[in-house]
Amino acid sequence: MPASPYLLLILVWVGWVLTFLISGRPRGRTVVSAPRAKWGLVLQGLGFGLAWARQPSVTVGGATLVLALGIGVASALCASYAKRYLGKQWRIHAALLADHDLVMSGPYSVIRHPIYAAMGGMLLMTGLILARWEVLIAAIAVFLVGTEIRVRAEDRLLEDRFGDAFREYKRRVRAYIPFIRSLR
Repeated sequence: MPASPYLLLILVWVGWVLTFLISGRPRGRTVVSAPRAKWGLVLQGLGFGLAWARQPSVTVGGATLVLALGIGVASALCASYAKRYLGKQWRIHAALLADHDLVMSGPYSVIRHPIYAAMGGMLLMTGLILARWEVLIAAIAVFLVGTEIRVRAEDRLLEDRFGDAFREYKRRVRAYIPFIRSLR
């Protein structure tokens, strides 16, 4: 494969990473967290590891490259937009602040966990460029299991804090893939 698909892949990933580095570290004191959600993070990371693993005889055609990069750029923009709406409440781990607000506007009016949706898009972009289809399917499966663990943990925290307001929001707005509530 020519170096340009790799370079383009890396550039989109740099944009993704900058989304989370530019505004600095999360602020505020965490008052409640969901430690079990860390297992979801581990599985999501394993999914990414599968997609990034060196795989011989992968060739990417022009249309696939354009599709992959379109998904990646859209995902990086989605993550940036979602993080902007969360502001100081954004965390890597499932946690709530003492003054936590239930964000239901912007991208959160379409999906409850747009950053996870964006992560899925980044995984898909990476896999389309680097992975064989069978490895990409395995990576997506592992990633989705990890995402379900994290979504359920975060939703539990939000429901405990916001009660009926969150239950109504959860009823109206899908988790991380539009039109699909969860894998249940």
